[in-house]
Amino acid sequence: MMKSSDWRLALRNLLRNRRRSVSTMLTLAIGLAAILLFGGFKTNINYSMLTAYVRMGGHLQIQHRDYYLYGSGDPTAYGIAGYEQLLAAVRADPQLQPLVAVATPMLRFGGLASNSELGVSRTVIGTGFVPQDVNLMRQWNEFAVPIEHPRFVLEGAPADSAIVGTGVARVLQICAPLQVPDCPEPEQGNAAAPGAPAKTAAPGGRKALPADVAALAQLGADTQPKAGGTGPRLDLLASSGRGAPNVAAVDVLAAQDQGFKELDEVSVILPLAFAQRLVFGKAPPRATAIMVQLHHTATQPQAAERLRAIVAGLDARQPLVVRDVEELNPFYVQSLRLFDVIFGFIFVLIGGIVLFTVGNTMNAAVVERTVEIGTLRAIGLRQAGVRRLFVIEGFVLGLVGAVVGTLAALALAGIVNHSGLTWLPPGSSQRLPLQLRVMGENLSIVGTSLALVVIATLSAWWPAWRAARLNVVEALRHA
Repeated sequence: MMKSSDWRLALRNLLRNRRRSVSTMLTLAIGLAAILLFGGFKTNINYSMLTAYVRMGGHLQIQHRDYYLYGSGDPTAYGIAGYEQLLAAVRADPQLQPLVAVATPMLRFGGLASNSELGVSRTVIGTGFVPQDVNLMRQWNEFAVPIEHPRFVLEGAPADSAIVGTGVARVLQICAPLQVPDCPEPEQGNAAAPGAPAKTAAPGGRKALPADVAALAQLGADTQPKAGGTGPRLDLLASSGRGAPNVAAVDVLAAQDQGFKELDEVSVILPLAFAQRLVFGKAPPRATAIMVQLHHTATQPQAAERLRAIVAGLDARQPLVVRDVEELNPFYVQSLRLFDVIFGFIFVLIGGIVLFTVGNTMNAAVVERTVEIGTLRAIGLRQAGVRRLFVIEGFVLGLVGAVVGTLAALALAGIVNHSGLTWLPPGSSQRLPLQLRVMGENLSIVGTSLALVVIATLSAWWPAWRAARLNVVEALRHA
């Protein structure tokens, strides 16, 4: 049993060689601060990515069972028929009402967007949203992430309006009318590739669309700018429910960065009603997903369970599933696992440094105090008492190092968070503020500090065991 005298004696022993004790404590403090700062960086990445994904697609989505595997190639076959009934059931459920912030349908389809005036086109992924619901979803910021998302300009706009990614605007050469900054323009007068079929020249000397595609666009929509149009016109082609192509002209209001380069290069966003007419024509409209955004991420399992119960009570001929944000975004999960592995490696590395540093300090103390140990044993102190003295010293070094390291990490994180530094995450096209989330992450601080204190205490045990087994006579003779 530890006595107060043991603690006083251990503290006096540490103060006898202040330089060595301080250097050991600083090693522990620096190691703990490094772990906490990297943990804060990892936490910020988690919150930033989660906020971006939840704003775009919600915490949960109700989909056809096979849409995730096959739906991108045929959204009409894997859409949700009668989605209005399902949406009404979700919104009216008394258990979900306090949990759900927004529940809204979404339609995603593949297509071809073309600027027929300049003769350029590219494949795109079209997405239909309810504009007012999107603006509500973009307000979600549970973790106070300093990411400003532009307002969804389709709210209140004409029905045939659209937003494109900045990559789509660059390829279709509509950056200038949309006032997209830092958007390169192609060189004029590029020659056709050898052996390529000749195409009809478009205004400005650029190559026009193939004749069959251009004729289809002319049949499907009027490509001339309409009266009162606020942006460039694009032709959007998509496969209808019967397999025949539908073409519509859209008025592009803005080009907005979609956050991820791959998405930015193919994204065309439309009002849901317009996208449904383009894909389904006069057939009953469908939605490829019901997006559900929650007030708090912690309630995701509870909300998912309730949604599955609601889905199970609907038409069994339409197999539906509830998928969460992790399942819908595997890149997010893979990124977190990567940083978990890196964090674990850093912790093991610094833990090893702590282990050997404290062990060397205690071994040096044993050598210096051999005569003292022999004297204590001669006056009746048992082996357990000797071990206890050195273990307490290791514990005190670890405790003081943990306190100093925590304070240092909080101070450094505060400096970095207010420095205005930014960084470009992997796979992203948008620079984000550099934030180290240490303050408020109490579980991480307590867990990491306790782990290093335990390592420091255990590293003192082997020298303490050696000290306790010293022969009393040999120890008293030591010079």
